[in-house]
Amino acid sequence: MNLKHVMVYALAGVMLAAAGCRAGAAVTSSDSELPFTLPTIPRPSIPDRSVSVADFGGTGDGHTLSTRAFADAIESLARQGGGRVVVPEGVWYTGPIVLKDNIELHLEQNAVIVFSDDKSLYPLVETTFEGLDTWRCQSPLSARGVKNVAITGHGVIDGNGDAWRAVKYDKLNPRQWKEKISSGGVLSDDGKTWYPSESYKFGATSGADQNVSTWARTVEDFERMHDFLRPVMVSIHHCENVLLEDVTFQNSPCWNIHPAMCTNLIVNNITVRCPDYAQNSDGIDVESCRNVSVTNSHFDVGDDGICIKSGKDQAGRDRGIPCENILVDNCIVFHGHGGFVVGSEMSGGVRNVKVSNCVFSGTDVGLRFKSTRGRGGVVENIHIENITMNNILQEPLLFDLFYGGKSASEARAEGPEAEPSDLEAKPVDETTPAFRDIHIRNVWCRGANRAMYFNGLPEMNVEHVTVENTQIYARTGAQINESSDVVLHNVKVIPEEGPALLLNNVKDFTAEGFECPAGLNPALVVTGSRNRGIAVHSAQIGTANASLSKSAAGCVAINEQSK
Repeated sequence: MNLKHVMVYALAGVMLAAAGCRAGAAVTSSDSELPFTLPTIPRPSIPDRSVSVADFGGTGDGHTLSTRAFADAIESLARQGGGRVVVPEGVWYTGPIVLKDNIELHLEQNAVIVFSDDKSLYPLVETTFEGLDTWRCQSPLSARGVKNVAITGHGVIDGNGDAWRAVKYDKLNPRQWKEKISSGGVLSDDGKTWYPSESYKFGATSGADQNVSTWARTVEDFERMHDFLRPVMVSIHHCENVLLEDVTFQNSPCWNIHPAMCTNLIVNNITVRCPDYAQNSDGIDVESCRNVSVTNSHFDVGDDGICIKSGKDQAGRDRGIPCENILVDNCIVFHGHGGFVVGSEMSGGVRNVKVSNCVFSGTDVGLRFKSTRGRGGVVENIHIENITMNNILQEPLLFDLFYGGKSASEARAEGPEAEPSDLEAKPVDETTPAFRDIHIRNVWCRGANRAMYFNGLPEMNVEHVTVENTQIYARTGAQINESSDVVLHNVKVIPEEGPALLLNNVKDFTAEGFECPAGLNPALVVTGSRNRGIAVHSAQIGTANASLSKSAAGCVAINEQSK
């Protein structure tokens, strides 16, 4: 752990003490501590009684299926009003576990739950995935419509995900690829993707919007692609007073943890792991939830680490449940597509979010906000501070309203981006997404491809964004397209090549105390015909090393009083 990480943890300790985010306590806040009111988040109320899964015939020998023992232990407590189901040390092999009201699943030290790879144990159920109501295989661990539910302890929950997931050839080394082929399964027609079964291959090649079938209508249609409909490992939907604490969750078939439409969610001191080649292996996807605290946790996955969602397109707008009142503090994300992510399914809106004292290392993007035309929804009142990043493969800060369904690295690998231009504006309606009122400060990043990328819609700019006290070392500079009311205050961008600041169709933009290397020529580039009110104050940027389009020349003030 380097000195900067130690400093971040020290800051996190101060923040946690102020916010009351400690194990064994409810999460509280006041208007003076957060930029919005976060109501007290209560821990689940679990009755003081317990049973061991071993008392109901379960065996922690790593071989005997203990599905019935888990179900009987939970049912026994549920009849008494709830309590703690204790999982002793050992390897507990099981099918799906379903939690009920007032139940805590507690893993003792050296306890491991491994879910069976027998896919027949996971029937299709109606659920929500990628923001849409659909059918998928039953989750290995789930709770639905219950109150006071917890998963705690110092053990490991393993989803046996390698038996479920397809893998692309270019994600593995030659030895791993050879092992995959020899394990069974089938290859794609071009030989570049391994599928676990014919059922999976059928689902993947028969037409899908991401991972949700676009043509299936009946249960029989979905059953034909049963194996393709990989389950989320931990699915907690429509629940109240939820706690996830101290446990390690790993090797999920798909998303690791998916709380949706929940109220009062505390996630503290958990670890979430998946191989970096695992597709759709998001760490935690918090969807349409109210009053959420995610603290002191580590994520090392193959997709987004900490992700905030609220439904997709018309379905999300009809649901109309925003994700709101969220605190994320003292978390680390390794690898994956994004450290802290909003979207792309955000059609119900996201608001009142505080992210602080986090480390992102080796992720594609650090702070990733993504959406596209057709989503609708508003993302607003987001406050981010004290973020340390290292070895970010693409951008530390990304706002993209032209998201195309791929990771930032996958999109870049497909070819160079088009040069900024005057794109045609579309009519604004309920399907137009919006990012606004976002405030970022105290960010450090060493090693990135591009310092920042703001990519708004011509009809709905990314607007009212402030970035202050930030230092970024990257291959290329900050690029800001179709954005309004953006303020960079005491921002330092050190590019290895090209200009430090590229603006295209920005309005009411201010860079105050902007720093970049001396001698860049150009250091500032402004393109597009819809620029207005640009003011740049920098000791390293002057009129001599600025490249302005003809239409922009009259609206750019460099080291002058803003107009």
